[in-house]
Amino acid sequence: MMKKIGFIGLGVMGRSMAQNLRNAGYPLFVYNRTKEKAEPLLKAGAEWCSTPAETAAKSDIVITMVGYPHDVEEVYFGENGLLGAAKEGTILIDMTTSTPTLAKKIDEAAKAKQVKALDAPVSGGDIGAQKGNLTIMVGGEESVFEEVKPVFSVLGENIVLQGGPGSGQHTKMCNQIAIASNMIGVTESVVYAKKAGLDPEKVLKSISAGAAGSWSMSNLVPRMLAGDYSPGFFIKHFIKDMKIALDEAEKMGLDLPGLALSKKLYEELAAKGEENSGTQALIKYWSK
Repeated sequence: MMKKIGFIGLGVMGRSMAQNLRNAGYPLFVYNRTKEKAEPLLKAGAEWCSTPAETAAKSDIVITMVGYPHDVEEVYFGENGLLGAAKEGTILIDMTTSTPTLAKKIDEAAKAKQVKALDAPVSGGDIGAQKGNLTIMVGGEESVFEEVKPVFSVLGENIVLQGGPGSGQHTKMCNQIAIASNMIGVTESVVYAKKAGLDPEKVLKSISAGAAGSWSMSNLVPRMLAGDYSPGFFIKHFIKDMKIALDEAEKMGLDLPGLALSKKLYEELAAKGEENSGTQALIKYWSK
């Protein structure tokens, strides 16, 4: 019998992830702050829950994919939260990019209630969520990881248990640190190509196949060139991630100048009203 899955958070990423689980045949119970975002899933056979607590009470596994660490805190520990209602043996999986400290706090609180928890942030953006080929970085106990691997396999392809609680979130910080400087590089490359009178699409064809190639170059630069700034990943959420990474780096005594510069550039864009644009809108920094 297939596990009953609860899914909380139906934004750009979450709605596609939840749809893939429903398409795979899992009984699905959904909650979102705005019910209208759940309508396509409800039409596909998912059941609406009015609170996170109701979602937990009806599910064997609950996945959360919300915006910010304070949202995670509210969903897990708040009134009508998951931890107050989850049955013994329930598995709680936070796939939000959040803090390693909060992941450990959730794990400890879950264990006290005989509930299991994993932190499992993802990479791959809206395209990866739609195609079900996300990278999933997992922290927690191996036995729990193995138990939910079939569920992860519906959502992603590159699925790695990184270590104990919080390890998934630390790995996601490594991911965001790499992207932060890379986004500056690929965007400066496009700006330079235009200024030099080159055709950026032809330039992209040459350099994306060599050492300069990256996921951002192949997937986000074409959006830049088309003037498509719709969010596969919101600037406001990227700033949140970079803040987490810088905070964690400071705790470890690390100086990360590339990350700090990227955060500064994106914060300038956000201050000009671009916080809800996709990260590829970084090119607008050079059109000021």
